[in-house]
Amino acid sequence: MEINEQRLPAEQTTRALVQQSHEGPRDLTLTTDRPRPVPEPGEYLVRVGAAGVNFADVMQSRGTYGGGPQAPYVAGFEAAGEIVGAGPGVEAPLAPGTHVVGAGPGAFAQYMTMPAAGVLPVPAGWSDAQALGLVLNWATALAAVKTLGAVQAGEVVLVHAAAGGVGQAAVRLARHYGARVIGTASPSKHATVRALGADLVLDRRRPDLAAEISRRTAGVDLVLESVGQATFATSLSVAKPVTGRVVVFGASSGEATVTTHDLVFTHPVQIKGLHIGTLAVAAPSLYRSLLTELEALIAQGIYTPGTPALYPLSEGAMVLQQLEAGQTEGKLALDPWR
Repeated sequence: MEINEQRLPAEQTTRALVQQSHEGPRDLTLTTDRPRPVPEPGEYLVRVGAAGVNFADVMQSRGTYGGGPQAPYVAGFEAAGEIVGAGPGVEAPLAPGTHVVGAGPGAFAQYMTMPAAGVLPVPAGWSDAQALGLVLNWATALAAVKTLGAVQAGEVVLVHAAAGGVGQAAVRLARHYGARVIGTASPSKHATVRALGADLVLDRRRPDLAAEISRRTAGVDLVLESVGQATFATSLSVAKPVTGRVVVFGASSGEATVTTHDLVFTHPVQIKGLHIGTLAVAAPSLYRSLLTELEALIAQGIYTPGTPALYPLSEGAMVLQQLEAGQTEGKLALDPWR
């Protein structure tokens, strides 16, 4: 029996990475004829110049990201590129041709849609790739350090996974606001973290990590926790009683637990959860103030153009596997046109 395949015209398709299962990044496959998305009300259609890679992409590939898509789906959710269309109802729309950075479903593709309310123009003189991280990594780091972390000059800040995309931004921001910074990272990444301005860099896998931090400090004022199971006990034990804050925004090593008994009797610290997407939806004015502050940091030269490692879209599965294995550092990105 003959099967007549219905193929869309080339101008209606997009090259994309599709996650075929929840068995991890190895099941990401490159397709060349995915239907090009159509912007819904309040959305832009964006020609993607560069797509950001985040640990949340790994979690989505394994079905462990809260509210994540069900396979199969076009992977990725962060990108920068050129506005080529808009759905109805976009307030104060940016002109076609404007380059923006933002988030939305299906970023690992040549075309994607983004909610217009959440995009920012790519800073003048920056490439699309250099702008990646602005509305995710740097916004998360700023929210963790300042908005929720309430950092003060002279305080001690512990940043786990300090060589990662959010971690590097957090080290720089904490130093900018006058804090003393302790970073944890694999030994091969210590030089990178020190170059960012960290006062002390330790291997998070050392068995005496909590004791070593306690020996060198009178307690930590703010802990930025994105590792989870492998570091959570240390984070609670080194935070100062009552005044110490632990901002949790990830769990790359697995889930950790804390009991009410822990919080009352063993570790009476302030634990705050952070998901930048939830913050944007639940507290939009707070989120916009974050973006305004980031724009000020750019203008002041504190936040400079990013230097992501840019890979062809065809190598996306490999990049995510390396990220999952802890073999990467800094910001990672994919070029959907290669």
